[in-house]
Amino acid sequence: MLIRRLFMVVILSLVAGKTAAAEFPAFPQLIKDASPAVVNIRTVQTARNLENFEEEVPEMFRRFFRRPEQTPRPGVGSGFIIESDGYILTNNHVVDGADEIIVALSDRREREAKVIGTDPLSDLALIKIEAEDLPTVKIGSSEDLEAGEWVIAIGSPFDFEMSVTAGIVSATGRSLQGGGSNYVPFIQTDVAINPGNSGGPLLDLNGEVVGINSQIFTRSGGYMGLSFAIPIDVAMEVVAQLKDKGSVSRGWLGVLIQSVDRDLAESFGLDRPAGALVTEVYADSPAEEAGLREGDIITGFNGSMIDLSSDLPHMVGRTPVGEEADLTVVRNGKVISVPVLIGTLDEQELTGSRRASSQAASGNRIGITVADLEAADRRNLEVPRGVVVSQVYAGPARDAGIQRGDVITNFDGEPIDTAQQLESLVRAVPDDSTVHCRIVRNKRPQFIAIRMPAE
Repeated sequence: MLIRRLFMVVILSLVAGKTAAAEFPAFPQLIKDASPAVVNIRTVQTARNLENFEEEVPEMFRRFFRRPEQTPRPGVGSGFIIESDGYILTNNHVVDGADEIIVALSDRREREAKVIGTDPLSDLALIKIEAEDLPTVKIGSSEDLEAGEWVIAIGSPFDFEMSVTAGIVSATGRSLQGGGSNYVPFIQTDVAINPGNSGGPLLDLNGEVVGINSQIFTRSGGYMGLSFAIPIDVAMEVVAQLKDKGSVSRGWLGVLIQSVDRDLAESFGLDRPAGALVTEVYADSPAEEAGLREGDIITGFNGSMIDLSSDLPHMVGRTPVGEEADLTVVRNGKVISVPVLIGTLDEQELTGSRRASSQAASGNRIGITVADLEAADRRNLEVPRGVVVSQVYAGPARDAGIQRGDVITNFDGEPIDTAQQLESLVRAVPDDSTVHCRIVRNKRPQFIAIRMPAE
């Protein structure tokens, strides 16, 4: 009986092992099919600090200086062929500033490429070489990509051409800080990506491109388990515009937003933290034309839910300019629909150089003292009304993050014009409740939730 049981255990183990092996993806054929369309990209860039050699260096000293030379930077990135007549997709940072771009094909042929168009906000570039009947990748879709799916990267990390790494999708719809990264819902993976992989394809198990490897999170300069790819659906929308006109137009709403945490959700009467809280509406923007207000919480865009504030820029940016969108907005505790005609994004909107109106506040009950704004203060701080915080003491305001010099423009939904008005509003708030106030700090507005103490 014991021998029989041991025999059954061995048989079951072998069956389980075969099943696991059968389920584990096989990569070799996939790589053979895709790799011929993956390219290595090198660039040549002029040393620009001595570019005007004759003009900048007096003749008597020129023999002591070397003239600037063309300096190649080998293995700066990767790319992949999307059309057989030589169109190649890569990252903008791979070719940015290059005077010459050399594309090395998988069969060792090299061709000089020209730039068709670039889009710094999505970090994408479309380049072209003169060739025919080139192998191309299969373009897939990133729309239904889910965490846990197997993905493969092909590229030239540290100039090791045609290197293959594999892993899984860690998350989708990631927003990264800096520049225009808010306009790309990145795919996060644990695929090993290193310098030189940039611009290479991210493939699914069907051998289709689902992303373009673009960034890594690192403290060492190398791979640390977090890599990010641009979704192919976003990339192909950019490609269509680059081929058509050499540049990209993006949708623009014209609001400054922040995330909604638990305290802010409670103060605005939401049952959970969600949506994008409008802290400022830019003047002469589509949002202003549509009637959006500071303190509105955008919870939906064209029927899609806005769970995180970072979801909104992705959706707006991909909306065609001139198209009407329907916003779901929570205003004063009520859900309303706001139609808005999408405008064109300008780079100055990213830097916040266009400003709308702003405001300010006070109140001993929450542990602050405030002062009315003089006309000169309004001009210097670029706020038309409000009160400035002159002192912060231990209490609810300090706990909430209020700082000296903050200008309080709105308290519990009411615009603030004077210190006396703020004091009255603070006194009227029920004990042990949470309210929100809008402040302007360093000329940038934001909402802060304050939990009122019990008397």
